[in-house]
Amino acid sequence: MEKPEMTPKERVFAAINNMDFDVYPAINPTSVATVEAMKLSGAFFPEAHTDVRKMEALASVGHDVFGFDSVSPYFSILLEASALGAEVDWGNIYEMPSVIKKPINNISDYEIPKNYMSRKEFSAMIEVCSRLKNKYKNEVPVIGKVIGPWSLAYHLYGVENLVLDTILEPEKTKAFITMLSEIPISFAKEQFNAGADIIVWADHVTSDLVSAEIYREFIMPIHKKAAVELQKYGPVILHTCGNVADRLPYIAGTGFKIFHMDSKNNIAEAVKTVGNRMLITGCINNPVLLAQGEPQDVKRAVEENIKSGIKLISPECAIPFSVSSDNLIALVEATHNTKM
Repeated sequence: MEKPEMTPKERVFAAINNMDFDVYPAINPTSVATVEAMKLSGAFFPEAHTDVRKMEALASVGHDVFGFDSVSPYFSILLEASALGAEVDWGNIYEMPSVIKKPINNISDYEIPKNYMSRKEFSAMIEVCSRLKNKYKNEVPVIGKVIGPWSLAYHLYGVENLVLDTILEPEKTKAFITMLSEIPISFAKEQFNAGADIIVWADHVTSDLVSAEIYREFIMPIHKKAAVELQKYGPVILHTCGNVADRLPYIAGTGFKIFHMDSKNNIAEAVKTVGNRMLITGCINNPVLLAQGEPQDVKRAVEENIKSGIKLISPECAIPFSVSSDNLIALVEATHNTKM
């Protein structure tokens, strides 16, 4: 007897909880805000980063047009940095946001503002989670997002400064990162309480930025703490770009439920490495396959991911603006055409 059709949320959570599902789920843990999506929704950068109605409209395209089994309303990595004092260029229809000026010169002098959660970058994200929850009647999972303290420190203090301080003043740097971790943990809880079903914890701890040893010593303890504190609210997806083979055993030991992985990694080997400790999603290449390939190429990549053991199919990161709607629809259709 054929299984009854599941709602997107039922399908996604069945995969997360290692239960049977009807067809493989396709999710978008990071941004699918393409030029075509902006035109279809009438919600454009820069306004769509902090205008709640436009955030909702642009996020909805991910499910309503492309067919993903989720919606995700955070389209950059700079909401928190902007709220905490960084000067940000919010981009346009062809450009992602970027930090123009960092607010911290000395980490010893920095104090987290007491009212930071009321600032518009935080409050807009919290409100849009609630709006999307109500719009989809709890049938489509809402994926919120926070920026982990290591990445947040980059945005506020600078990559070079932070990496140098891990060598010259390691204890002070640990204290700074630990202090900043209050922000994504609190922000994640607020998004969960507002209606988010899943949270992406984006922390760019890839091998081209930090060593596996720095990850283990400086960042892994914070990730483990976050996993413990947030697990009663819902699943958390750790997102990290780039090659992570040398630190994947550490990542698997954090307690995060899911890892959103870059296609630079050997997918089948990564699935074996993490075992039953976490799920892996992502792995569908963005800059070459989705941006330049054809729908049949995307279909083949989806089939290869599933054969490698991936249960949650998704693009590897925020997709380029130029990706066609046809390729995103092909990704979802190829996923949904595969039964468990």
